[in-house]
Amino acid sequence: MSPLARKQLGKIALNAAGLLVFLIAIFPVYWMASTAFKANDQIFTTDFIPFPTHFTFEHVDRVLSEGVAGHSIWLYMRNSAIVAGGTVLIGAVFSLLAATAVARFRFKGRNTFLILLLIVQMIPSEALLIPLFLSVKRLGLYDQLAGLILVNVGLTLPFGIWMLRTFVAAVPKSLEEAAWIDGAGRMTTFWKVLFPLVAPGLVATSIFSFITAWNELIFALVLMSGSEGYTMPVAMQYFFGQKGTDWGAIMASSTMMTIPVVVFFLLVQRRMVSGLVAGAVKG
Repeated sequence: MSPLARKQLGKIALNAAGLLVFLIAIFPVYWMASTAFKANDQIFTTDFIPFPTHFTFEHVDRVLSEGVAGHSIWLYMRNSAIVAGGTVLIGAVFSLLAATAVARFRFKGRNTFLILLLIVQMIPSEALLIPLFLSVKRLGLYDQLAGLILVNVGLTLPFGIWMLRTFVAAVPKSLEEAAWIDGAGRMTTFWKVLFPLVAPGLVATSIFSFITAWNELIFALVLMSGSEGYTMPVAMQYFFGQKGTDWGAIMASSTMMTIPVVVFFLLVQRRMVSGLVAGAVKG
């Protein structure tokens, strides 16, 4: 076999492997969405039914009309959106500032700070449940979305700082020095030079923060005493009952819960691509 043929065969094998991984990853999402539109007799059958033969909106209609725990499903969606949006905005600001300080300045305890960030990431969130609960209650933020946002920011900050630190360190310091020579101040240099180049990393950390806060269950369940403050993951637990599990409603609400994540990614992914191109040109 010629080298060219081996190269082509390698590309085909690599593409086939990538396609296989994609299909394995997307299959649970497809099964969730398709089950949301299946009738109950097709959901509970032992036969393999890849497509709903009788397309129905009964599960979606029931979730939208009946709600959960006496409240509309849109209340829980709103709570999740507030928590996830607040986590992204606050986390992005503090992550970027902390990452810039760690990457650009040399100060005492810098390496210790970075090691502590890694240690915090290694600790299971369940182990932090009681200390964080007591701290939130002491701050007067118990049963408030602000307290849940604060906890989620703390959970996502270590990852955001570590990722953005890499992006900031990759930006040549000569670009900032050139801006200073041209008369730009530190804030102008930060927003006009550094920020556009680290924007792809900021988008990546925002996606991670959004998904983490949107899917978080344990802290949302513990830090909220009333159902009015519950987020979507907590509200979905009501479909699991002692007498049975309403799989149709679970799949329908899960599908609805997935849509905002997809929309958020579609909104920010263009910024990620444009930031990468800008970094390649300016670097």
